[in-house]
Formats: sequence, structure tokens, C-alpha cells
Amino acid sequence: MSELKLPTYGGQAVIEGVMMRGRQAFAVAMRAPNNEIVIYTEELGRIYKSKWLKIPFLRGMVVLWDALGLGMRALTISANTQTDDDQKLEGPALYLTLALSLGFGIGLFFLLPAAAGQLIEHTLSVNAWWGNLSEGIVRLLLLVGYIWGIGFIPDIRRVFAYHGAEHKTINAFEAGSELTPEQVTRFSLQHPRCGTAFLLTLVLLSVLIFSLLGPLPLAWRLLSRVLLIPVLAGIAYEYTRWTASHIDSPAVRALIKPNLALQNLTTREPSLEMLEVSIAAFNAMRSREDPVSL
Repeated sequence: MSELKLPTYGGQAVIEGVMMRGRQAFAVAMRAPNNEIVIYTEELGRIYKSKWLKIPFLRGMVVLWDALGLGMRALTISANTQTDDDQKLEGPALYLTLALSLGFGIGLFFLLPAAAGQLIEHTLSVNAWWGNLSEGIVRLLLLVGYIWGIGFIPDIRRVFAYHGAEHKTINAFEAGSELTPEQVTRFSLQHPRCGTAFLLTLVLLSVLIFSLLGPLPLAWRLLSRVLLIPVLAGIAYEYTRWTASHIDSPAVRALIKPNLALQNLTTREPSLEMLEVSIAAFNAMRSREDPVSL
């Protein structure tokens, strides 16, 4: 079997399905209402082949922005395949949903902790360093608490199970195993290149970066948190990219242990039927890749 250049591979659980992204294409496999597996494949945009992806730090911001759109597109394809025509998400409703989701995420994980840090700083009469540290702790607790909390929602638990199926499939492929549900189910739910690692790295980096800003009025504090998100994303991307490239190092494996631990919240043990969907997505993606890159 030819080997793919695996550090570029990623997956994402979608509603009753899985998206797999390679170097040149992505594939979405999902369960249709009749229980059949429906597969959608598409070539990646030119941005993945542009010169911008060769520039450190900048490429992280570019990939993150495109990944948001790609993830939303996969979710839309999956949801529209599994719903009636009068319930399909498209047009203005789609863009409004994306905007509201982004706004909610920024508000909950960046603005709310910043306001809390400012309140702690003034209430306890501590300096800006302690205020920024408190802000970072609040942000981390919100991230972990939010993921833990939504994990109790039945629909989200199924999404997390599909996330686990995606990890198991990639782990099985990397180990050279036969890609059948019965074989893939034996592999780990954790994977070092999971997007969860990116989120945790970004939150931890925010403690350091925001602490360097010193004391700020509340308005400037909130604005700085929003404006520095691209900077944090660029640094977090380079860090996760570096750890993925040096995964054989014992030191690196020690560094990523918190990332792997957080995946215990974002994955669930999948059923054989879910693994069948994940394998279908992975095989469809591989079939669209250029043989030269295999």
C-alpha cells in the first residue's frame, strides 16, 4: 500500500456523517434517511495550492478561515441530505447561521473571559498580570466546561461518536490495517493531529500573549482580544504542525498529552455502522488524490 503524506490529513464529524480532507480534495459520507451511505466529493479550493500556505504563521490564519467555510459546507451538505426540502439550510439562512456561530464563539471564549479578568483585576485590586492570568483560566474553564456540557446532549454525543470513528479510521490507516469496521474499531479514539489540539493550544497561548499587553481599559481590552485572534491562530497552527512533524520524539509526546486528554471529551466510542460511514469518507477522499502524492 502506498503511503499518503499523512500530516496534511484531517477529518471532521458532521451530522450523521464524516468529512475527510486530503491534499487536493475532501469527501463527505453520510447516512441518508433510507439508511444508505451517500458520498459527496469535491476538489479543494485554490487556496490550498497557493503561495500563502508556504508562509509561516500567515498560513495558519488562511487555513483556519478556509476550514471554517469548509466545515460549514460539509455540515450543510450532510444536513440537507438528511432533511426534507422545506428544511434545507441555504442562502441567507446559511450565512446568518455561520455569522451567529462565529459571534457566539468569540463572545463566549474571548470577550466574556476578558470582561471577567477585568472584573477580577479591579475587585481584588491585583495587577494586570494577575488579571490576565485569571482571564486565561476563565477561558480554559469555559472551553472545557462547554465541551463537557454539550457532551450530554444526545445529538452531540452522536457527533462525538462520529468524531471517534474518524480518529479510529485514520489511526487504522496509519497502522497499515485493513479498513473494515471490525478491524478499525480496535484502534484508539485519540489522534495527535485532531483539531482539539489546536483549540487548546490557542487558549493556552492566549494567556501568554494577552499578559504581554499589560493593563488596558475595558474597551481596548475587548477589542485587543478580537484583533489578536488571527495572531493566536497563526502561532497555534505552527505549533500543532510542528508537533505533528515530530510526533516520534518522547518530549513532543509529553507535550501533547493535555491535547490527547481533552479528546476524551470530544470523542465517543462509535458503532460499526458509524465506522462504515467514516471508512467510506476516507476511501472516497483517497480516490480523488493525485497518485503522485501517494
